[in-house]
Amino acid sequence: MQFLVYILAYPLLWLISILPFPIFYLFSDFVCFLVYRVIGYRKKVVRENLALTLPHLSDAERKVIEKKFYKHMCDMFLEMIKTMSMSPEEMERRFHVTNIDLVLDYAKKGKSVILVASHYASYEWLLTINPKLGFQGVAVYKRLANPYFDKLVRKIRSKYNTEMIETRKAIPTMAKNQREGVLSMYGLASDQSPKMERIFHSMKFMGVEVPVHTGAETLAKKYDLAVIFVQVKKVKRGYYEATFVSLADNPKDFENFKITELYLKEVEKQILEAPEFYLWTHKRWKHRIE
Repeated sequence: MQFLVYILAYPLLWLISILPFPIFYLFSDFVCFLVYRVIGYRKKVVRENLALTLPHLSDAERKVIEKKFYKHMCDMFLEMIKTMSMSPEEMERRFHVTNIDLVLDYAKKGKSVILVASHYASYEWLLTINPKLGFQGVAVYKRLANPYFDKLVRKIRSKYNTEMIETRKAIPTMAKNQREGVLSMYGLASDQSPKMERIFHSMKFMGVEVPVHTGAETLAKKYDLAVIFVQVKKVKRGYYEATFVSLADNPKDFENFKITELYLKEVEKQILEAPEFYLWTHKRWKHRIE
């Protein structure tokens, strides 16, 4: 059944990917209408998250953010499909990096890094910058239940030579690359709620005390990896801008959880600046500590 669903869906996905951009975004508007107005996908979760983290805004102001969010979310996921047929030149034009020298300096020093991102703006197109960085790009991701769609997603995300690895393979991969002297950049999105069995620390995120992922910081200290945050902004529809922010050159010099705190502060800045571009459908605050 999973294979049947895949072979039926793949031709549609390919057709979507080759649509000219004006028609592509009209289609995204139609998908948004279905997702938001007809299906109401996770609308209750989105409203609860917005009310919890943005209490200073009125109901009307949060409703505006909600509508903008659904439009952006549909754009972002369809843009991942669009990657299937986009040329490197077109991608270069639509996803710009402002300060790539910061990362290149680490490559020149021969120091591997952890790149921490968030579920904000275009974290899908972020994977396309790999060829410019001077590292072996490795992205840690959660495997999809459908093995055929999982393979497709890995193929799309690996188009720019990024190696996709499951979470459980992160430590063995880092250990192997360190032994073999492979200069690597490991990409992690660490702003989701951790599993209960992996909760080691909590702190305030968007004004709410919640358990937090500490894996990036732990791995950085274990393997002496510099930590860089990547801030992504949506300039306009279909165009993004990424800026790197150095969080820790020598992570072992930082007290425990300080790097995680610095990371979450950077994520908060993005959200407060333009909250409509954060992925509010995630149940990020489900384990909040009262």
